[in-house]
Amino acid sequence: MLYGVGLGPGDPNLMTLRAVQVIGEADVIAYHSARHGRSIARSIAAAHLRPDHIEEPLVYPVTTETTDHPGGYRGALEEFYEKAAARLAEHLEAGRTVAVLAEGDPMFYGSYMHMHKRLADRYATEVVPGVTSVSAAAARLGTPLVEGEEILTILPGTLPEEELTARLAATDTAVVMKLGRTFPAVRGAFEASGRLAEARYVERATMAGERTGDLADIDPASVPYFSVAVLPSRVDAVRPSGRAGSGEVVVVGTGPAGPLWLTPETRGALAAADALVGYTTYLDRVPVRPGQARHGSDNKVESERAEFALDLARRGHRVAVVSGGDPGVFAMATAVLEVAAQEEYADISVRVLPGVTAANAAAARAGAPLGHDYATISLSDRLKPWGVIAERLTAAASADLVLALYNPGSKSRTWQVAKARDLLLEHRSPDTPVVLARDVGGPTESVRTVRLADVDPAEVDMRTLLIVGSSQTRWVRRGDSGADRSIVWTPRRYPEA
Repeated sequence: MLYGVGLGPGDPNLMTLRAVQVIGEADVIAYHSARHGRSIARSIAAAHLRPDHIEEPLVYPVTTETTDHPGGYRGALEEFYEKAAARLAEHLEAGRTVAVLAEGDPMFYGSYMHMHKRLADRYATEVVPGVTSVSAAAARLGTPLVEGEEILTILPGTLPEEELTARLAATDTAVVMKLGRTFPAVRGAFEASGRLAEARYVERATMAGERTGDLADIDPASVPYFSVAVLPSRVDAVRPSGRAGSGEVVVVGTGPAGPLWLTPETRGALAAADALVGYTTYLDRVPVRPGQARHGSDNKVESERAEFALDLARRGHRVAVVSGGDPGVFAMATAVLEVAAQEEYADISVRVLPGVTAANAAAARAGAPLGHDYATISLSDRLKPWGVIAERLTAAASADLVLALYNPGSKSRTWQVAKARDLLLEHRSPDTPVVLARDVGGPTESVRTVRLADVDPAEVDMRTLLIVGSSQTRWVRRGDSGADRSIVWTPRRYPEA
């Protein structure tokens, strides 16, 4: 029988009863160690080892990535794991029960799993779970790690700093493991993601020499491998104090639909805000978080919404103005910046974070119709006269640009699509492909391609975006003649005149 035995984070008193029982019944006790021969796993279980136990120290050939092995660091480790598994297999073949000791939990960043993958399909196996360092760190900090609907992300400190930054920005709570020499990059990621002030540090949790503190205060030269960085729960965390001038406004785009379209930076800004302001439909896409105020409004009060957000920030709040798509494309960024340009808001920090805009989402669903030069035009005449729209449509069509047409119609605007179609037909072939993309990313998504001459205004509403091809845009139907499996693309190369 092969056992993978989790020993917990270090304190022998945190071993489970099952772990103690398995060690007592085993014939062979195996444990990993560095070349100095000392094994933390063995030291945790020492009180339960018998003189007649056969001990199998599995000594790593390398502990850093410096090696002269022909296969490099990975090759050296693979060879070591194969040899270690072969040694354990000899005991198992001889009828002996083998217990492989593992700090924490055997299946959580543990060395045991490499034995498990090589032996479990050949021998009867049981894994005994253990208390992880993550749980131990949260317990020693005395701070809730994750609560309610919060998301916990566990990260190895060996990830590239940019990847760590993105993931820390996007999550509610986190634990970063494997510090030591990675600490400077990990600290940099916390700082770049704006989370350093929240971060805590735990070293050798439950073990001799335990140390806790604020991550920002830790000397990088003093950090051992057995330490973790923790972002605790934000529920009940201290929010901004409301001092004048201490707040900010961040305008974020949620993309065309739900969470799949959010960027890590946007997720982080939404989670960090203590107040959300936006059109109610877009606010509904953002998860509810305890302690976070939500101020929804109608979709025709952009300036009032922007002023309200800036007033909140002036009172010390961190405000996220929620916009659909990309906030800088026919959306809330301009409205906020227009109001922020007034003297009374000069000291308020305003940032705009990009999002996936509807044109890019629709184009991706259809293929690549925006693969060459294109123009983006709103058909809404609520903020500009139709005469201006008609002039721009004519100019773009004359230049043979692909067109992405936003806001084509609504309950109160029913004639613009037909007018635009007829105007474009003066410059484009009736066979020009037009992508009708409705509710992209949403539950009622529909993406179809029709001829320009066949565009039916009755099929177009405010949730629809139109992409009108140029003279070079290609439209090919793929596969059988059943479902619409057509693709549309505009070649990157334009022909000589």
